[in-house]
Amino acid sequence: MNTITMRPPVTAAKADRSFWLQSIDADGVTAPLSGSETCDVAIVGGGYAGLWTALRIKEQAPQTEVTVLEADFCGSGASGRNGGQVHSWFAEIDMLRDLVGGDDALMLCRATADAIEELHGLQASGTIDMDLRLDGWLWTASSTAQEGAWAQAEALSRALGEARFQPLQRADILRRTGSAASYVGIMEGRAGTVQPAKLALGLRRLALSRGIVIHEHSPVLEIAPGPRPQLRTAKGALSAGKVVLAANAWLSAIPELHPYLYVVSSQVIATAPAADILERIGWVDGASICDAQHHVLYYQRTPAGHVIFGRGTGGIAYRDRIDGRFNRSGDAGADNVRELHRVYPQLKDVPVLYDWSGPIDCTAQHLPVFGHLKDHANVFYAMGFNGTGIAQAPVAGRIMASLVLGRDDVWSRCGLVGLGNRTRLPPEPLRYVGAKVVRRAIRRKNDLEILNRRPDPVTRFLARLAP
Repeated sequence: MNTITMRPPVTAAKADRSFWLQSIDADGVTAPLSGSETCDVAIVGGGYAGLWTALRIKEQAPQTEVTVLEADFCGSGASGRNGGQVHSWFAEIDMLRDLVGGDDALMLCRATADAIEELHGLQASGTIDMDLRLDGWLWTASSTAQEGAWAQAEALSRALGEARFQPLQRADILRRTGSAASYVGIMEGRAGTVQPAKLALGLRRLALSRGIVIHEHSPVLEIAPGPRPQLRTAKGALSAGKVVLAANAWLSAIPELHPYLYVVSSQVIATAPAADILERIGWVDGASICDAQHHVLYYQRTPAGHVIFGRGTGGIAYRDRIDGRFNRSGDAGADNVRELHRVYPQLKDVPVLYDWSGPIDCTAQHLPVFGHLKDHANVFYAMGFNGTGIAQAPVAGRIMASLVLGRDDVWSRCGLVGLGNRTRLPPEPLRYVGAKVVRRAIRRKNDLEILNRRPDPVTRFLARLAP
C-alpha cells in the first residue's frame, strides 16, 4: 500500500487574492479538521469541481455522508480567480468529437448548455446570487491569422442540428464591445459572465445546507489507500469509504497523473470602475469576450464598470512545482495592461487596481479527464479543466457522482473517463525545457500575428509543438 503524498499548498496572501475574492471579502467560514472523523465520501478540494461533485452525490444518494477538505477556503483557487466567462462545450465540440466520438461529444455539449440553464435557475430562485448575465460569449479575431479559428466547431454544431452560434461582423463587435480591435467572429447567445467568487461561495452555502460537511484550512498532507482510505491533515484524520481528488493543478504531484497533466499560469487584471467611459463607447452589458490567439485574451465588464482583462501566459514551473509566482506575477500585470490599452485605448488613464495569477491544470487534448487511480479503485480524480470550468464543472460533478456511486450510465461510460486515450507528455527535464522554448515561440508568434506579420518558419514550427 503506497501512501499518496499531496503537495503542500501555496495559498495567496489577502493582497494577492483576485478582485472577485477581495471585492466580497471572501474567506473561510468552517472549522479546520481536528481529531478523527469518518464519512462515506471524502472530497479533496473545495472549488467548483469538488463542490458540484458533493452536491450531485447528495442529489442521487441523500443518505451518503460527504466531507470536503479544502486547503485554504472554498473558491480561493481557480474557482475564485478566473475571468468569469460562461460558455458551453459547443466551442470545443470538434475536439470532443475527436477524443470521445460524435454521440458523446453532442451529449456533453448539450449537458453544458443545460448547466448554464441550471445556473440561471439557481440565480432566478435566489439560491445563489452570482451576478449571472447571459448576454452572450463573443469569440473573435483581431488579426488575419486568427480568422476562422471557430470554423470547425461552428460547422459541426450546425451539422448536428445545434445552431448555437451567430456570425459577427465588424459593426456587431464594435457595437457590443466598444472596441475596434476585433473585426469578425461568432457569438454564443445563451452564455455570458458571472462573478466567479460569488458562485463558489454560493455553492459552499448550498452544500452546507444539504448536510455536506466542509472543513476549510485543512490541506491534505497524505492519503493512505486501502479499503477505507485515511486522509491526514495537520490536525486531524479522516477515514472514508471513497476519495475524490478535485484539487485542480495540485494533482500534478501524483506520479500516476503527472504524465498527463501540465500546469500553466494565467494572469488577470481589474481596473477601477469606468462605467462612464464604457457607456460612452457602447460597452454596456455582461457579454464575455475573447480572441483567438494561442495565449487567448479574455475580458468582461462588471455591473459596476470594472474591466476584467485576462490572458493565458503559459508560465510554467519545473516539475510543475507551484509557488508564489502562480498567485501574483510580480510585474503588476504589465503584459495584460499593454494588451488592455491596445484593445481599449480609451482606458489608458483608468487605474489598474488588481492583478493576480493562478495555475491552470491542462491536458494535451485540452479536455478534462475523470477516473480512478490504477491500483486504488476507491480513489477517484477529476482534472484537466484547461481554464474552462464554470459550465463544465456541473457536468463533471455528474460524471464523478456516477463513478463514485458505481452507476452504469451515460456519465460513467462517457469518453472523458479514463486515461487510455490520452496523450502522455514528455518527462522532466525535457518537459520544462521544451515548454520554455515553445512558450517563447508562441509569444513571438502572437506578437507578430497581431500586427498581421508572418512569423519565421522556426517560430511557426516551435509554436506547433504546443500540446
